Amino acid sequence: MIKKTFVCVVLILLAATACRKTADAPKADQQAARPASTAAHAPGTAQTDQAVKPVPAELPAVVARVNGEPIERAELQRAVKNLEGRAGQPVPAEQRNEVYRGMLDQIVSYTLLKQESAARKIAVSDADLDAQLSEMRTQFPDEQTFAKALAGQNMTIEQLKNDTRAGMQVSRMLETELSPKVSVQQKDIADFYAKNPDKFKQEESVRASHILIRVAEAADDAAKRRARQRAEDVLKKARSGADFAALAKEHSADGSAAQGGDLGYFTRGRMVPPFEQAAFAMNSGQISDVVESQFGYHIIKLADRRPARTVPLTEVSDQINQYLIEQQRQRLTEEFVAKLKSKGKIEILI
Repeated sequence: MIKKTFVCVVLILLAATACRKTADAPKADQQAARPASTAAHAPGTAQTDQAVKPVPAELPAVVARVNGEPIERAELQRAVKNLEGRAGQPVPAEQRNEVYRGMLDQIVSYTLLKQESAARKIAVSDADLDAQLSEMRTQFPDEQTFAKALAGQNMTIEQLKNDTRAGMQVSRMLETELSPKVSVQQKDIADFYAKNPDKFKQEESVRASHILIRVAEAADDAAKRRARQRAEDVLKKARSGADFAALAKEHSADGSAAQGGDLGYFTRGRMVPPFEQAAFAMNSGQISDVVESQFGYHIIKLADRRPARTVPLTEVSDQINQYLIEQQRQRLTEEFVAKLKSKGKIEILI
């Protein structure tokens, strides 16, 4: 189910880079939770529980004007289509009004930013533009795939260049406008840490490698016996001193085989029960008996275990600092866009 945050995805087409992505809240590594206030909304996106004005089924050719500049139906539809692509599903019918109006608000905000950067004559050299375009191309395996992606956006290379230049101008303007106002002191970091102790609690975890001899849960007894015998044979080699990682690469039918069976650190509740029970009962360096699960037969080697703890401030100070900086940038960007809206002429035509 798509949540309300569906409407909060930052609208920037293929090339645009106007707004920085808000940083995730600091974590005590993968085990820590995020602060409750991590939701990041695009500049100017309204969040309200009030009824949203219905969006007509048939959109007019021009859906809004920003200081006289038209926002065309095709631009809004393309933005929504991109959003659906990222969400992996169409906009739910009951959220159509909210999504379309939220997306249109983002387009209006971005248009205001583009207009302001043009008014300030923010410069982007051809060399910088070409470098940005080259970086974009590296995200595609070849030129043909890149061209296909452009065609999928109904965009020409010239349009891409124009959009990219505009996005870079907006980015540079915001950097100039916001950076002098952003300030995080050590006291701010310490205060955040002290006020959010639950965010830095780390559960007990273990690091293990395994070898999986896969057999279907519904397989007949003969197939299960063959798979178990194979697992027992591999276990004997492991306990005889054979390199566990090499055995995993040779015998394991799990995606971790390429990493020598290494699963990294995990907490309780992350693995199927038989695997978890065996792993958390082991000591570092120990190799388990054959463990059966619905996936087949596992041989587990425990590499390390970490007791539950509260991660010290010294380990997360940099993450908290970056999080607080991005939170300030988000707030300042919203304030900046609000000022542009207050002095601009915005006509919403739907």
